[in-house]
Amino acid sequence: MSYVKPDQLIDSLIDAGVAKANLSIGQMLARGTLAGAILACATTFAFSATSQTGLPLVGAILFPVGFVMIVILGLELVTGSFALIPLALLERRTTVAKMLKNFAFVIVGHLAGCAIYLLLYVAVLTRMGTDSSDPMIAMIIGAAESKTIGYEAIGLSGVALVVIKAVLCNWMVTLGAVLAFTSTATGGKIVAMWLPVTTFFALGFEHAVVNMFVIPAGMLLGADVTFGDWWVANQLPVLGGNLLGGLTLTTGLLYFSHRRRITTAVRDAELDALVEPEREFARS
Repeated sequence: MSYVKPDQLIDSLIDAGVAKANLSIGQMLARGTLAGAILACATTFAFSATSQTGLPLVGAILFPVGFVMIVILGLELVTGSFALIPLALLERRTTVAKMLKNFAFVIVGHLAGCAIYLLLYVAVLTRMGTDSSDPMIAMIIGAAESKTIGYEAIGLSGVALVVIKAVLCNWMVTLGAVLAFTSTATGGKIVAMWLPVTTFFALGFEHAVVNMFVIPAGMLLGADVTFGDWWVANQLPVLGGNLLGGLTLTTGLLYFSHRRRITTAVRDAELDALVEPEREFARS
């Protein structure tokens, strides 16, 4: 059977977290850039479906194509890493420094990938700046303003609201990353990932990487949003909320729900390998 049981699942997640933490800077940047561009493309795909049908749920159902591409290709999505690398840290198989290095360079990659796709997509959407009649323009501008000055309009409650929506978003996104490991079959992985990712998009939660595209795209198209609005009212609190959601609702609860003593064998073997040379020296 292709189904992977929860107790076995934790070991796979930890191994994935270790692998992510050990990537080179070049790999982090390259994988993060491609992932950012793919997710930005998936966002416009979902927006187009919503615009054409008038049904936001249709866009939400289609949006996970980007997430699936990213996971199947083994790319880096920082919101997924917010859950996977801390699992490796809990097992003492990586360090805080390596975890933060991954987060930082992958975010830089996301910003680059979103910027590249943004410039290309806006050129297409506006027919090289000669046409502003496409209804997608108004949709993107509206989304950018809603995600920034819309929260600012309600003061501190807006800050709390955006953080809460970011926490709930990455609960679903990290569950998608985790569920990809519950099957050894590609089809099973796709279906499992699709469910929570559709859920977060349909409910209008806040995803940091999606916003790295939507807000600057809206700004470029004429939204009444400043750079400060983008980062202070949305990007920074959403990154914090996404991290909190991944750490608490996924990493912590899954680890302490399903981790068994027997499944620490990999870590114990690694520790034994480190001390074995000293034992051999002592014997001699």
